[in-house]
Amino acid sequence: MEISFAGKRAIVTGAGKGIGRATALALARCGAEVVAVTRTRADLDSLLLECPSIKPVCVNLGDWGATEEALREAGGHVDLLVNNAAYATLQPFLEVTPDQFDISFNINVKAVLHVSQIVARGMKARGTGGSIVNISSQASQCALQDHTVYCATKGALDMLTKVMALELGPYQIRVNSVNPTVVMTKMGRLAWSDPGKAKTMTSRIPLGRFAEVEDVVNSILFLLSDKSSMTNGVTLPVDGGFLAC
Repeated sequence: MEISFAGKRAIVTGAGKGIGRATALALARCGAEVVAVTRTRADLDSLLLECPSIKPVCVNLGDWGATEEALREAGGHVDLLVNNAAYATLQPFLEVTPDQFDISFNINVKAVLHVSQIVARGMKARGTGGSIVNISSQASQCALQDHTVYCATKGALDMLTKVMALELGPYQIRVNSVNPTVVMTKMGRLAWSDPGKAKTMTSRIPLGRFAEVEDVVNSILFLLSDKSSMTNGVTLPVDGGFLAC
């Protein structure tokens, strides 16, 4: 299935590493003009060395005012949005702290709401529609040990996705989420390199393996594209069947 985004303009948040970086590069290869948003300048610099056509935006999405200004300065219309930026911290339920709770919800939910509002207002004003993909997690639908706040943010993100799809659909703006299992990013490989630890999760996945980055990116590209023109408001597991069990 060949997908082209020629003539389209895309924003990808959390584009410095992992899934976000791979998505930004894939969109550029498919012909899109890509705006890559991340808070780490070094990541943007290395991304530009790999793909000079990408437009970098360095901002902390937790700062509402700075985000508004940065995206305004980036200029131009937006056809596609991938809300990938996220914050994860592990704490047992009885040890959850207010600061970790606030940081997690600020990035994983509030920032998605804010960036999507900015982009969707432009899409509505132009009347040309668009596609938004939120990067959620299997943790939105299955309780995981020590993931109290992370699970809660991703559950909130799934419902935010559905309400966005409901309210933005009449403007031909589709909104969906991708919900991966553990993904073999650089960080993922480090965190799950111990075979014993990995087995505790892969034993619950019918396909018996973790997801590769391209597994997730391919799903994102499909949901962004016209190939999924009648798909709206879904949460798409990329989990090898983890949530089916």
